[in-house]
Amino acid sequence: MKPSEIRNMTEEEMKRTLASLRDEYFKLRLRRSSEELPNPLRLRMIRRDIARMLTILRELELKKKKIVEEKD
Repeated sequence: MKPSEIRNMTEEEMKRTLASLRDEYFKLRLRRSSEELPNPLRLRMIRRDIARMLTILRELELKKKKIVEEKD
């Protein structure tokens, strides 16, 4: 998932997508321990997508904080 795609989402959509990615990552890790995955690189892609989402959510949080501080 590209950062531009993530930035076009609302905060709620990002949180839902993040939760589903974490769930998928967890299930793939469990599956990897018992059998061979058809696409082992999917784990890496999911982990990086999670990191991108968290980074963009943090950026939004800092922007909100900065706006509040400027009002005071």
